[in-house]
Amino acid sequence: MTDQNIRLGIWMMVLTTFIFAVQDGISRHLASEYNVFMVVMIRFWFFAAFVMAVAARKPGGLRAAAATSQPLVQGFRAALLVAQICVMITAFTVLGLIESHAVFACYPLLVAALSGPVLGERVGWRRRVAIAVGFVGVLIILEPGFGVFQPAAIIPFVAALMFALYGLLTRYVARRDTAATSFFWTGTVGALAMTTVGAWFWEPMSGGDWIWMGALCITGAAGHFTLIKSYEVAEASAVQPFAYLQLAFASAIGILVFSETIRPNVALGVALIVGAGLFTLWRQRQAV
Repeated sequence: MTDQNIRLGIWMMVLTTFIFAVQDGISRHLASEYNVFMVVMIRFWFFAAFVMAVAARKPGGLRAAAATSQPLVQGFRAALLVAQICVMITAFTVLGLIESHAVFACYPLLVAALSGPVLGERVGWRRRVAIAVGFVGVLIILEPGFGVFQPAAIIPFVAALMFALYGLLTRYVARRDTAATSFFWTGTVGALAMTTVGAWFWEPMSGGDWIWMGALCITGAAGHFTLIKSYEVAEASAVQPFAYLQLAFASAIGILVFSETIRPNVALGVALIVGAGLFTLWRQRQAV
């Protein structure tokens, strides 16, 4: 793999994190005005159409993309992802972008911690220490025992746990299914799962907010497209550390658009979480 490919992959990952941060800002705006389930449902309708359009252009078409020997796991993955998105957007409306992403940043550590019991992978003592340090960072952000702990701060942690399990299941199904198949199931089953819930919470939307909804759908598809391209041209271990930039971009949007602030304990906790996460990614790369 050339340095040029790695550089391109990194820039694509940076672009991906920026797009997803913008998507989170739009999600926060819409979910503060409308029901979360409806917002996510419409977003996944567009995502499913995008996924099917991509699959139709590949050899074998939709039939090849849908072919899997593990439909239950693939279906559960998709349902888990849409549920996680609903939980995370709820966190945006309750806590804001900065604190939600600060806690959510621990998800790579959760992946590392759960990779042993779920996938049977070996996690050495150095990564175990890094995971422990990262969770100290989470506790610093949550401030338990200081009289200011918000139970709502658990919401993004639950979202991180769900996303970590989704990531592990994605690695599990990748042993027998292609990335295109997993992508297809994520979009189509995710849309079906959200429709069964979101249809009960339909609300009229103003013309201006339909423009924001269109922007949400476009950023969702664009972000997944650039993410796929990033992994196509460079190894995941080379680009994954740059995924933490989503925290920086989302924090900037939170400050500039929603007038949020960064508390000192949040900054310290994030430093520990990101540092531990980067060390864990580095050790994982060394072990490969």
